[in-house]
Amino acid sequence: MTRWTALAATLFAFVLLTLTPIVAQNQPVGAALAQDGKPGWETPSVPRAIRRDVPLTNSIRSAFAAGTRDMTGRPGPKYWQLQTDYTIIARLDPETATITGTESVALHNNSPQELAEIVMRLDHNIYRPLAQRGASVPAENTDGMVVTAIAVNGETVDLKAAPGRGGPRAPGAAPTQRRLAVVGLDQTSARITLATPIPAKATATLEIAWHTKLPGGPNSRGHRMAQRIDDVLFQPTQWYPRIAVFDDLRGWDRSVYLGPAEFYNNFGRFDVTLDVPGGWVVSGTGVLQNPAEVLTARERERLSHVLESDDTIAIVTEEEAGTQNATAPGARLRWHLVADMVNDFAWATAKSYAWKATRATIPGSGPVPIYMVYQPEHAKAYANAGPIGRHALEFYSKLWAPYPFPQLTMQDGPSLGMEYPMVINSNQGAADHETGHQWWPMMVGTNETWYGWMDEGFDEYMNILSDADATGTAPKLGGVGQSYGQVSGNEEEAPLMWPANYAGNMYGYQAYFKAPPMLAMLGAIVGDAEVQRAMSEYAKAWSFKHPSPWDFIFFMNSALKQDLNWFWYYWLWTTESVDGSIENVATAGSRTTVTVRQAGQMPSPVVLKVRFAADGPVIKPMPNARMIDATTAIVTWPVDVWFSGSRTFAAVLDFGRRGITAITLDPDGRFPDRNPSDNAWKAPGK
Repeated sequence: MTRWTALAATLFAFVLLTLTPIVAQNQPVGAALAQDGKPGWETPSVPRAIRRDVPLTNSIRSAFAAGTRDMTGRPGPKYWQLQTDYTIIARLDPETATITGTESVALHNNSPQELAEIVMRLDHNIYRPLAQRGASVPAENTDGMVVTAIAVNGETVDLKAAPGRGGPRAPGAAPTQRRLAVVGLDQTSARITLATPIPAKATATLEIAWHTKLPGGPNSRGHRMAQRIDDVLFQPTQWYPRIAVFDDLRGWDRSVYLGPAEFYNNFGRFDVTLDVPGGWVVSGTGVLQNPAEVLTARERERLSHVLESDDTIAIVTEEEAGTQNATAPGARLRWHLVADMVNDFAWATAKSYAWKATRATIPGSGPVPIYMVYQPEHAKAYANAGPIGRHALEFYSKLWAPYPFPQLTMQDGPSLGMEYPMVINSNQGAADHETGHQWWPMMVGTNETWYGWMDEGFDEYMNILSDADATGTAPKLGGVGQSYGQVSGNEEEAPLMWPANYAGNMYGYQAYFKAPPMLAMLGAIVGDAEVQRAMSEYAKAWSFKHPSPWDFIFFMNSALKQDLNWFWYYWLWTTESVDGSIENVATAGSRTTVTVRQAGQMPSPVVLKVRFAADGPVIKPMPNARMIDATTAIVTWPVDVWFSGSRTFAAVLDFGRRGITAITLDPDGRFPDRNPSDNAWKAPGK
């Protein structure tokens, strides 16, 4: 034992001896152990402190004070957001796997304050050897996003000058002029300091020149870490310098791109021209503006019939793929694509792409084309992609809001399982899930970098509903809420309100798989149809805007006409569970008292399924019960029964007769439970 560890041990012993009498005097409220020596959660005398509000951070308080958001959960009367409109011209050189581009960005400062700097997102710098990374591993190291020139409102930015106002100045001396400079060009988040700030409600123009190599190879780990297959297929994503979000909550989004967590982008217009070799088919976000220049007359004629039926039509057949007949003639062709009001732009191109198309009919707006571009050797993986995409677009349009974009494209490539506006990098295997992202976050622009559950988690929940609809069965939400009890308590799990970018080893569970149990439990409280109705209204209220978790919470409370802050607190800010059990069953005359225990910190309603023997007197109804058949009742007590702090509740059953043969707590498996086996009771001999 070293000197320091010996000293620490001595101090610990002193503190323990000194505080022991104080601990004993305050039993059982503040003690780790109750008087009977059991942990507090096993001792009826130790109350449970149930929190019934949600924390408000400085950022959301400021937004409320500014009137940009309010407690209704809707955008406030003074809500604003930036808009960024891009005009991009880019050339792909397959031999070097490099995209070289120029872009002009109109940055509309719709905020009430001037902007003294601009933050840029340079995601391809994650491929540089010395860039910060999370669990993702690029297919290869590259030079990343190489920015060669920047100008703001016609003034050239010094790419090597230090930003800011210069060094220390003497007291009373006039401040030095601000420099137009940039730092961080070798990282995924860069910052331009402006000599002249952009006034509120004004527009600035940025001109940027750049080039980037798309990584390829077999050794990548994680989405977006490989963006090409050799020199014959390219699937660029986050491939151009982007302007970061500046919002009313935190100002500039300075989050670094670490790989696993996803994005937070401005909405705007994209006008993109892509210069690629002749014979290479291009697909992507945006509607093709110049089909006569890049497609054959035969292909244009085929496209004209896509919206006529649900049939799948070959635009470029598998035999035509990879030949000069796949496109209009020319050594190189320039494909011009335009997309209005989207928050990103992705595309793909290949030397040998087959191209098929079908349609989906969107309620209230009519048919839209669904395109599939794929390598001919992958034809089986796209054989049912059209019908799956059609069902997803039509079902989610009815569930949430009509699909807002003019088309959807599925793209083959190394990144099978990724989504962008109007584009999913997917075959039929993930088509339903990736199509769901067209609502979150492509329509409802959530901050995935911070709150992945508002994107991936909502998507996983709605996939359960879509899968059931596709097979004509009821959604299987039973057991979903209960399943979280098996995860709760894992020290690696970050709460949902912890930024997803730093969620660590359990990022996948935090972002994808905790929200479905949460929404399944909510459905047990207010009804599944009510949850979906409220979320549909939320989606419409926040279309093409940037909601926060507080907006979702308060909107749902308002739409469901309930104060559910206790519910949101435990699901979003903690990793607690309910851990319910039946502790005892006692019958006296026609009354049966069921003692229900909740060992966890999260409260829930008490729901009992009560089964009677077939013979006996008529069952007298209870006001909080509903009969599901002649001998089975579901009896419910609201969550309020726990608000006094007790860990046990005496649920009294009085149906005017004896003969209860079985009782099940939480019969649908909606509440997180570590050990569901103690939720069932059977009468002796039954």
